[in-house]
Amino acid sequence: MKTFTAISGVRRFNRRGAALAAVFGSWPGGHHTQRLHMKGNAVSRPARLVRLVRLVPAVIVALLVPVATGGSSAAAAPGPPPVTILTPAAHLGNGDIFVTPTSSTGQYANGPEILDGHANVVWFHAIPVTQTASDFRAQHYAGSQVLTWWQGTGLGGLSCGTDHIYNAQFNQIATVQAGNGLCADGHEFLITPSNTALITIYQEATANLTSIGGPADQTVIDGIVQEIDIATGQVLFQWNSADHIPYSQSEKPLPAKASEPWDWFHLNAVKVDTDRNLLIGARHTWATYKVDHLTGDVIWTLGGKASSFTLAAAPGQTLDQAHELFAWQHDPEPLGNDTYTFFDNEANGASPPLLPDSRAITVQLDESTHVATLVASDNQPEGLLAPSQGNAQTTDDGNLFVGWGALPYFSAFDPSGTLIFNARFPQGVYSYRAYFLPFNPAT
Repeated sequence: MKTFTAISGVRRFNRRGAALAAVFGSWPGGHHTQRLHMKGNAVSRPARLVRLVRLVPAVIVALLVPVATGGSSAAAAPGPPPVTILTPAAHLGNGDIFVTPTSSTGQYANGPEILDGHANVVWFHAIPVTQTASDFRAQHYAGSQVLTWWQGTGLGGLSCGTDHIYNAQFNQIATVQAGNGLCADGHEFLITPSNTALITIYQEATANLTSIGGPADQTVIDGIVQEIDIATGQVLFQWNSADHIPYSQSEKPLPAKASEPWDWFHLNAVKVDTDRNLLIGARHTWATYKVDHLTGDVIWTLGGKASSFTLAAAPGQTLDQAHELFAWQHDPEPLGNDTYTFFDNEANGASPPLLPDSRAITVQLDESTHVATLVASDNQPEGLLAPSQGNAQTTDDGNLFVGWGALPYFSAFDPSGTLIFNARFPQGVYSYRAYFLPFNPAT
């Protein structure tokens, strides 16, 4: 296990310097808590805006919902899990931490939560114990900053839920439902500058897999992306993995029975690239697909069995044991100039891992030579593998903020790769993603 000193962390390969040079109102049944907080700023990474320091007062509210415990007695509902800071940040930046702590034991409440840089609770919204929240963040809708998240059941499988939009007064102003008789999955809820929502959906279907040695009537789980007009609910765009990606690209073994659903694709991300086309991430094909936003055609594939690029590693960087950039990955994020970050799990909890620990990586594409180069990587600070979930976000201050998915950790690295912040939930608590974002609550 790797260890770090309290403030300085450990210096790693320079992500943006030497690396690139080497290659070139609460929801029904829920309640919320809000407290005072303040934030600062930090040095900007290139091509990112620097936000000014702000001090934001917030109304202090502490609301406990009684839970019946037999007869007329009552006890307080469990609150959010505590957070332990392992590496405190001298100056994390201008923003708050957005997480969705989920307790596997029921000891703590589930729900979207905002923390300040010292892990103090700014706002927490408890949801029913039968549900999960995911992908909580601050976004912009109709010219205003909003809070958004997915809430439902079955995340990680055939999930079904609703995407929620709250205003800066912490009141719900809109919801987004999947269209065409489908139900929204919780892996992605992204609001575009056009006031549309990009969402993910899982759908069961039957496929003839005799061409790859499977049955003629295999139950499969396809990944569907929809773009929805938030104001009207109209489906503007729909993309189905089965229409564009061969089943043979899957790294997921076929199940023993045709009636057992085969999660061959496992859609887990949809982003808008800098040219306005889409990036679609698939965990079980070890690939990210750039998709034409108008036609749905695949422009290129990065990783997996049919990569459009030759994969390479810059000096000091390492491909995994399968000679891939990533495996079982999540969260492709475009940075511009054909540079992308990914959360690289390198494990799925069933197959042998392909690296000793999970990592956040930066990849540079050369579309003229069709070479994709791993230029930087930040390893999980405790040397652990995340068998599912996770994200890596480049912040406005130029840092890389990493949620370690199924592990109870979230961290930040500066542009040189030095660990500047590390924190954790109790064992048995995880957050699908973690973000560090500016947020200005109304007072």
